[in-house]
Amino acid sequence: MLLLTSAITAGALGLSACGSRDDKASDGDKDKKTTVVIGLDAPLTGDLSALGQGIKNSAHLAVTNANKSNEVPGVTFELNPLDDQAQPTSGQQNATKLAGDKKAVAIIGPLNSSVAQSMQQVAQSSNIALISPANTTPDLTQGKDWKQDKRKRQFTTYFRTATTDEVQGAFGGKYAHDQIKARTAYVIDDQKTYGVGLASAFSAKFASLGGKIVGTEHVNPEDRDFKAIVSKAKSARPDLVFYGGEYPAAAPLSQQLKESGVTVPLMGGDGMYSADYISLNKKSAGDYATSVGKPVEQLNSAKKFIADYKAAGYKDRYEAYGGATYDAAWAVVQALKAVVADNGGKLPDDARAKVVQALGKVSFSGVTGTISFDKYGDTTNTMITAYQAEGNAWKARHSAEYKR
Repeated sequence: MLLLTSAITAGALGLSACGSRDDKASDGDKDKKTTVVIGLDAPLTGDLSALGQGIKNSAHLAVTNANKSNEVPGVTFELNPLDDQAQPTSGQQNATKLAGDKKAVAIIGPLNSSVAQSMQQVAQSSNIALISPANTTPDLTQGKDWKQDKRKRQFTTYFRTATTDEVQGAFGGKYAHDQIKARTAYVIDDQKTYGVGLASAFSAKFASLGGKIVGTEHVNPEDRDFKAIVSKAKSARPDLVFYGGEYPAAAPLSQQLKESGVTVPLMGGDGMYSADYISLNKKSAGDYATSVGKPVEQLNSAKKFIADYKAAGYKDRYEAYGGATYDAAWAVVQALKAVVADNGGKLPDDARAKVVQALGKVSFSGVTGTISFDKYGDTTNTMITAYQAEGNAWKARHSAEYKR
C-alpha cells in the first residue's frame, strides 16, 4: 500500500498523559488533518499489468498533487491500491476489503468490465463510489436492454471516465468502412464481457454501412496458439480482421495471421492499445486500435499531467488510461471538496454517501477534457481516436466525437 501520510500520534495531537491540552497544543490543533483513503483496484501483476501499473501511478499522482496543493483543506488523501490480476473473484474480494475500510470514500477502477460486474453490487451495498477509467461495456451503466434503447441505470454508486463500447465499437466500424475502406471483415472475440460487446458493436455498425461480416470466431483469452482460427480467417479472405479482446492474445493472433499469409490489418479496441502490443508482435505494423478520448500528448489540458508524471519518475508508462485515471481520482477529490465545504469545512460522518451524490454534479477541466457524468454515470466526453501501429509506436490517425 502506498502511504502518503504518517499516522497521527497522541503527541502530534498535543495530548498530555491525562488527556488534557495545553495552549500550545490548541494552537497546533488548527493544522490537524483528517486522513481519507481512496482505494484502487487494477491488474498490478499478470498479463495486463502494463495497463494496471499505469492506472495505479496516475491515481497516485492525483492523490500526491491534491495533498501538495491542499486541495481539500483539513484533509489528507491516502491511496490504497490492490491487485485483481484481471480476475472477477479477486476484484470482488478487493472491493469488499476496500469498502470495509471506514476511511475509504471511493474506489478507482477496475480495468476490466468483467471485473467491474463482480464489484458493482459490493460498492452499491456499501454506498461507496466505484469510478473506472477503463470500463467500456454499456451494460454496466445502462443495463442489458440498452440496444433496444431501454436504458436504466444499474448502480447509483458506479461512474466511469471512459466512454462506452456503443460509442467505441460504432466508431471502429465506421472507421474500418470509411477510412480503411474495408468491405469485408472477419470478427473474433475473446468471450469476455468487454470483447464480446466491442465486437458486437463493431459488427453492427460495419454491417449497417454495407460491410459484410464473412466469418466469426471465439477464442480463449489465455490461448496463444491460434492455428485453427488463422486457417479459417485465411479461407474467408477478409479485407480486415477485427478482434474484440486485449493485447496479450491480440499480439500473437496478429503475428500468426501475418505469418500465415493473411496480410490485412488486425483491428481492435482500447484493450489492444498498449505499447506492449507492439513489443509482443513483430508483425504489428499496419494494425489498428481505437481508444477512448484523444491522445493526451495532443491535449493542452494534459501538459501538466505529462510533465508531473515524468518528474515523479514512475518506472511504468501511464499507458492508455493514465489521463482518464487521473481525472477519475480528481473527480473524487473534487466531490469530497464540495462535501467538506457544504459541511462547514469538516468531513461529515456520512462522507462516503455524500461523495456518491456529489460525483453526479462534478464538472471540471481535467486532463482529458471537461469531466462530468450523465444520468447513467457515464462520462459526457465521447471522443474516440483511431491509432495505427507504425515502427515501435502507435500513431494517432483520426479522432471524432460520437453521440447516440
